[in-house]
Amino acid sequence: MNNPSNNLTRAFDDVSASSMGGAPFLIAYGATFLITAVLSFFIPRSTAALIAMFQGGIALPIAFWLERKMGKKRMDPDNPLRSLSVQMAMSQALGLPALILVYSLNPGGIPLALASLGGIHFLPYAWLHRTRIYIYFAIAVSLGAFAIQVWLAKNAFSYILVYMAVTYWITMPFVYRHAAQLIKVSTSSPSEPAEMLVS
Repeated sequence: MNNPSNNLTRAFDDVSASSMGGAPFLIAYGATFLITAVLSFFIPRSTAALIAMFQGGIALPIAFWLERKMGKKRMDPDNPLRSLSVQMAMSQALGLPALILVYSLNPGGIPLALASLGGIHFLPYAWLHRTRIYIYFAIAVSLGAFAIQVWLAKNAFSYILVYMAVTYWITMPFVYRHAAQLIKVSTSSPSEPAEMLVS
C-alpha cells in the first residue's frame, strides 16, 4: 500500500471501501435464493434442490460485478488483506461435498444446509468489516432457518429459501451504511488512519 507502515486499519478501510461492506454479495445471493424459492413452488423438489445447490455459480460472478460497480474504490494490489478477502468470498464453495451428501440423503434438507453454511461463511465478516451486524446476520440466517425447518417440517423447503433471501436483503443496507461510515471517517482524516468503527 502507499502507506509505508502498511497500517492494518487502512487495509481494513480499503477492503470495506472496495466491497461496500459485502453488500453486493448480499444483493446477489438474496436474488438467486428468491428466484430459486419461487421456482421451487412449481418444479419437483429434487430439481429445486439442485438449483439451490448451484445458484452460487450465478450469484458469485454477479456479486463480483456489483462490487466493481458499487465499490468506492478498487482495492490496493498491495493490501495485505486482499488474498484473505478473496479466499473468504470463495470459501463457501468448499461446502459442496456436504451439500451433495445432504442431497443424496434428503433433497429437502438442502435449504437448511445452505443456511447453516451461510451462517458459518458470513460470521468472519464481522471481523473483516468491523461490525457486529454480520454476527447478528449469521445467527439469524442459521437459527431462523432451523426454526422454520422444525416448524414446517417437510413444507419448509421453499420458505427457508424465502427467509434467506429476505434476511440477506434486510441486512444489506445496514452493512452498506456501515461501510459508508468507515469510508467517511477514513477520508475525513487522510493523514491519520481511521479509528475502528464497530456497530
